[in-house]
Amino acid sequence: MERRTFLNGALGLGALAGLGALTGCGLVGSAGAADDKTIRLIVTESAPYQEPTKIAQKILEGQGWTVEAKYVTDIVQPNIAVANGEFDANYFQHGAYLQQFIQDNDLDLEAAFYEYGSPGGIYSNRHASLEDLPDGAKIALPVDPSNNGRALALLAKAGLLELAGDKSVIHLSQKDIVANPRGFEFVEVDQQSLSKTLPDVDAGFLFVRLGAEIGLTPDDALAFEEDADSLPYVCVVAAKPGFAETEKGQALKAAYHSDEVKEWFAGYLGGVLPTPWDRDPAADLKEWSA
Repeated sequence: MERRTFLNGALGLGALAGLGALTGCGLVGSAGAADDKTIRLIVTESAPYQEPTKIAQKILEGQGWTVEAKYVTDIVQPNIAVANGEFDANYFQHGAYLQQFIQDNDLDLEAAFYEYGSPGGIYSNRHASLEDLPDGAKIALPVDPSNNGRALALLAKAGLLELAGDKSVIHLSQKDIVANPRGFEFVEVDQQSLSKTLPDVDAGFLFVRLGAEIGLTPDDALAFEEDADSLPYVCVVAAKPGFAETEKGQALKAAYHSDEVKEWFAGYLGGVLPTPWDRDPAADLKEWSA
């Protein structure tokens, strides 16, 4: 079965199953009326999401808001929960993943604002450079379509693969490989398991935060995305359309874009995660989707 079709179907079923899990685990809340003073967030359980959220929560509570933040590790449930009105917003994904999820599951969501850039690279526990990769090397890729082509693009840029056409990186997959002279074998892995898989393969693609969790920095990467390459992978706070213009949405954005949050990002991993707060996700959407 063709990979993208299977994944889309599985993601849709997973989303429905995830909704059941939300309800069964007591995660379901209620976003409430637009003019109430409670902001309900569902956030991934990882430092670049948790710590800015805690800072924003403190700022908002000082302004009279009540902030309820639920931390999860799942990457399906948060979009379903916000689309169903159980939470006001989520913060766990980059723009490319959000757009793919919306398309696959026919949800009415949008990127309310950017928070931080999420570059990634190819890492290895076994080899010191791309040139050292042996013929037939096993390379781990994220299985989800929005991230699947990122390592392929880096390998093509290094001259180790040839890819067809001029697609945006968010649409690249193994189907686009027209020449693989070194006979690399690609292993597709759930994105949350990439760092655990790294010891078992010759090399693998990791988001910078996943690398950090196992003690790796961008300097350790065999190849790393430049800022222009990582534009579709800027992490967003997502909500229903129009939320960003509400009083609640404006207050949340101001808190997440505060000097205190910017200072936290500047100190995290030596400031490797950019904060492109002057960019508009809606204006960038056409470029992501090209």
